[in-house]
Amino acid sequence: MKFFVVGGDMRIIHLAAMLEREGHEIYCFALDKAPAGMIKSCALAPCVSAQDAACVILPLPVLDMRGSLNAPYSAFRHDAEALLRTLPQSAVVCGGMPGEKLSETIKTLGLDFVDYYAREELVALNALATAEGALSVLLEHSPVTIWESRVLVIGYGRIGKMLSARLLALGAHVAASARTPGDAAYIRAAGCEALDTRTLGAGLGRFDTVINTVPARVLGRRQLAQLKKDALCIDLASRPGGFDFEAAKDLDVALIWALGLPAETAPVTAGKIIMETILNIMREKRGEL
Repeated sequence: MKFFVVGGDMRIIHLAAMLEREGHEIYCFALDKAPAGMIKSCALAPCVSAQDAACVILPLPVLDMRGSLNAPYSAFRHDAEALLRTLPQSAVVCGGMPGEKLSETIKTLGLDFVDYYAREELVALNALATAEGALSVLLEHSPVTIWESRVLVIGYGRIGKMLSARLLALGAHVAASARTPGDAAYIRAAGCEALDTRTLGAGLGRFDTVINTVPARVLGRRQLAQLKKDALCIDLASRPGGFDFEAAKDLDVALIWALGLPAETAPVTAGKIIMETILNIMREKRGEL
């Protein structure tokens, strides 16, 4: 099967290499600065390489912070909308988190687009990789061991559940916060202390580490001022994040915004997860590969 792989970080580079090893025909674009030897060819003109492609693979997320194609391994900036206009309508186009504006363009162009980040198999395994990556950040930056430390995990979604379980297994005293009585019950059943995310405040000073998984402002200046002086804060949430970053800087709070952890700490596994998800999509669309 012919795949056209466009932009992305080391996850996508490993994905392209794995697909090639499995015998698929791979063409790449906007990966001209990929490590030598990992990708055999990188096209200069997408309109040529995209022809007859069964699947086009776009990055996660599709766009960077400037609104261009997310292509950290390219020496050039690329207009994502212009690139979409070169793609054949016969191809299945897979990308992660395209955003509202680009989604409208995709709809207008009539492309057969699938947001692979919305797939449950990817989200579940990506949460696992993110939880492990958070432990890596914690081990590197915390002044104390995880064992017997007091850790607060804000949010009890997929990442919160997996992270809390791993922290418990390493001997931490874990509290997790949620907004519903049902989630609070699951937190207690898992052996953690249950807190209400909406009323976090006076008790924050007892934690050595606070890890946020909620992509919305949770801790503002008032709450951050109550943290112990050497507490470590780690934000795993996507923008806008869960902490008041300006207040954290003013208060000299040790805060790490660990975006895209799987790409940083486990790019091979993260690439494999995306690849498996895309192959599942292609089986659903086209039958057996």
